[in-house]
Amino acid sequence: MTSTAPVSAARPASATARLPSLTGLRWIAALLVFGFHAGTMRIIAEPDYKAVVDALFTLGLSGVQFFFVLSGFVLVWSARAGDSRRTFWRRRIAKIYPNHLVLWAAALLVAWWFADPVLPAAALENLLLLQAWDPRPGWFYSINTVSWSLSCEFFYLCLPLALPLLRRARPPLLWTLVVALPLLILALWPAQHLVPEASRWWFTQIFPPVRSLEFWLGAVAAELMRRGLWRGPGLTAASVIFVATWVAAAQWIRGELWATLLAVAYLLVITAAADADLRGRRSPWRSRPLVWLGEVSFAFYLVHVLVMTTVLRWTGDWGTGFGGWRGPAVVLGFLLVNLVLAGLLHRFVETPMMRLLAPRRPARPAVVPRQRDGSPQGDSARAGSVEAGGDEARSTEVGSAGGVSRAGERSTYAR
Repeated sequence: MTSTAPVSAARPASATARLPSLTGLRWIAALLVFGFHAGTMRIIAEPDYKAVVDALFTLGLSGVQFFFVLSGFVLVWSARAGDSRRTFWRRRIAKIYPNHLVLWAAALLVAWWFADPVLPAAALENLLLLQAWDPRPGWFYSINTVSWSLSCEFFYLCLPLALPLLRRARPPLLWTLVVALPLLILALWPAQHLVPEASRWWFTQIFPPVRSLEFWLGAVAAELMRRGLWRGPGLTAASVIFVATWVAAAQWIRGELWATLLAVAYLLVITAAADADLRGRRSPWRSRPLVWLGEVSFAFYLVHVLVMTTVLRWTGDWGTGFGGWRGPAVVLGFLLVNLVLAGLLHRFVETPMMRLLAPRRPARPAVVPRQRDGSPQGDSARAGSVEAGGDEARSTEVGSAGGVSRAGERSTYAR
């Protein structure tokens, strides 16, 4: 069903409202990235089985795109007027850096075990999350491969500077940006011919200012929804649009087009899921298991490639694949092992470090969604107000995958 009304007919939407559906969706995006990497590592040797994985996850790398759009949406949605820039930046560091540091050290340990050469300059770039700015082939994927997306997130530094401008922007300008940003993403493909051929992948897929376009797309949409001005399809219609876009992009659309189309499709799903939570409408992404999976998805994202490559190299199966049913079984085993490790990392590193390092905020009261006449809604409204946090340290976010927290006790992620 398509929603033709703004989020609130009477007043702008409150940023205190909780959005657990966005956390559940984060797990879906993390799963897409996992499936893409499982396919590119050629773990499954049986052609028929591999064809299924390729069909399902051929565009799975775009899950990072979802994380970037979602981060922009959540951070603008949850921003408070009284927060200082220093407070914001401190929360971002507390959220991202402890997990990154653990995986950076683990990747160096694995490199030492296999006697892999490690350039000190590359290790330092990774430690400081600067590798995405380095176009040299291999450098931006060095050490823990997936941390390139954390290095892209310089927009965390930019948001406190840009937020006052966003708050003052007139609606026509915001809607213009919603249209213009996907077109800029599209324009990057001819623009890549302005850089050396060896750097074109880096320019279109890694370069932080380029990837920030997705973040700002989510940020602008959040500002429109915060003011009660967003109009878009409901969750069912947005999901149908996304699936149709995914199938068309995987089968018939060239690479320079699908990145733009999927950015728009992801935005429609994110805004529709947020609107469903605000209105207390049904959402399949709000269940407790999915919310938990979303909470650990940042840790899952950081560990999954390192775990799979390390095990495959240790067993001697790197690049050979597993025949018959063993291929899918190995992929499922990796999924479970990575989930266990992600849960441990979330529980014993991410959460306590957020408690220790992030500045605290007073707890916000739960917001009960209301009908247009102002009366509280029923069970679906109560379901819409559980399991999510209100600010950027307690709500669904990127750094590149993550979840939601309760009163600062559980932290979230954030491509």
